[in-house]
Amino acid sequence: MTDDSHSAPFRARVRMARGSAPWLIPTCAVAGAAVLAGRGSRLGTALAVPAVATAAAMAWFFRDPDREPGNGRVLCAADGVVQSVDAQPDGRTRVAVFMNPLNVHVNRAPIAGTVIGVEHRSGGFRPAFDKDSERNERVIWTLETEIGEVTVIQIAGAMVRRIVCYLSVGQKAEKGERIGLIRFGSRVDVYLPAGIAPGVEVGQQVQAGKTRLDRD
Repeated sequence: MTDDSHSAPFRARVRMARGSAPWLIPTCAVAGAAVLAGRGSRLGTALAVPAVATAAAMAWFFRDPDREPGNGRVLCAADGVVQSVDAQPDGRTRVAVFMNPLNVHVNRAPIAGTVIGVEHRSGGFRPAFDKDSERNERVIWTLETEIGEVTVIQIAGAMVRRIVCYLSVGQKAEKGERIGLIRFGSRVDVYLPAGIAPGVEVGQQVQAGKTRLDRD
């Protein structure tokens, strides 16, 4: 008779992010072809190295590790470093997280709720740390949650040309669930409702679905 009093330990695994295939498949194919063409030749092997390195870099960039949600009412939506924590005129607090190319670029729901808005806005592609990035391409998520409406904004950066959404209006998102992918360097803003104090500070390293964003 099995003992169900304790849940099975969480086993993390790493997959490739949904929406990565248009970049990952061609680079891996080129790397494979370069390796085959270079067999038996030192020059061919040397020439294959950049292609293999590019494929490895793409695989690293598009990694999507499984994560067990952390503790706290509101969690970070992105991996990276906290760029700013700003009080807004309407009483909300914006927490902006900058993602560099080495971070995981799959973003997650900061809190459980129903998706009541997914708005795509066209714009530029300034570096995500630039003040002019406020006019960049973006996707604005609105979640109806137990603490009120929570807004998550995925902002494209200088090298980005697409934001891939995993959910649509009307769907329910669990806390820490994947909501989308931003290709290459970028930024994610979370707007905490009025009355919810931020629990992170500028310069802090954070993880999507793990680091607590609010404080008691």
